[in-house]
Amino acid sequence: MGRTLYLDCNSGISGDMTVGALLDMGADSHVLLDVLKSIKAEGFDIVITKKNKGDIDCTDFDVVLDKEHDGHDHDMDYLYGHLHHHEHENHEHDHQHHQHEHEHHSHHHHRGIKEIYEIIDNTIMTDRARKIAKDIFEVLAKAESKAHEVPVEEVHFHEVGAIDSIVDIISIAVCLDNLDVTDVIVPRLYDGKGTVRCQHGILPVPVPAVKNIVSDSNIDLEIIDVQGELVTPTGAATVAAIRTKTVLPEKYETIQTGYGNGKRDYGLDGVLKAAIIC
Repeated sequence: MGRTLYLDCNSGISGDMTVGALLDMGADSHVLLDVLKSIKAEGFDIVITKKNKGDIDCTDFDVVLDKEHDGHDHDMDYLYGHLHHHEHENHEHDHQHHQHEHEHHSHHHHRGIKEIYEIIDNTIMTDRARKIAKDIFEVLAKAESKAHEVPVEEVHFHEVGAIDSIVDIISIAVCLDNLDVTDVIVPRLYDGKGTVRCQHGILPVPVPAVKNIVSDSNIDLEIIDVQGELVTPTGAATVAAIRTKTVLPEKYETIQTGYGNGKRDYGLDGVLKAAIIC
């Protein structure tokens, strides 16, 4: 029959937050790591840790890039246009650590949808997980196509085409499949304001890709009084691709809960809350 997932995005949503929430809820990390081991790309490690935010225990899913592939995504000063300063944190591997074999020597920071689909096709996972991953990337490709006024097949991803985003999206697909999720309820998304730095320069929040995704998919987006990007293009595309309902039932029972850690500090609790309900 499949199960119903509810996502509470009041602190935003990103790819790594989603994976963390699904793992925290009980998705099998061993199944996930076996899949990620088969990705035909280089330059990343996976670190899965337990963290505590106030009174919330959550799971942190981190795609740790080598220096050549690092896009400074977790550097708040860099993201918001301040000093170009980036330090690698020391990660406590208190849960699981996976070293990805560096089998290939070509570096792709920008990839087209065809190259991304080839990576997904060559990764060992179920057909259902593969379809979910491609569905998410299709949403992203259409949003970028609209933003840059080029055909979908000519879209070249920058941040989203980087290996960490590919890993995040494949991981989301594998975890949803592993949890046997068939329905997903997301009432609305919450984003901040201000600006964020990306490959295209300093952009206003919500960024164009997110605005296109929520518009094309009729997702309610509420702007809250926080300076920063709470909803990433990967997070918005995930919701657009997997959401089947927008309203919680009047009565339901919570079977499992999970919390995914967000790495950017905006003064909120910074977690994505997920629940399996019936």
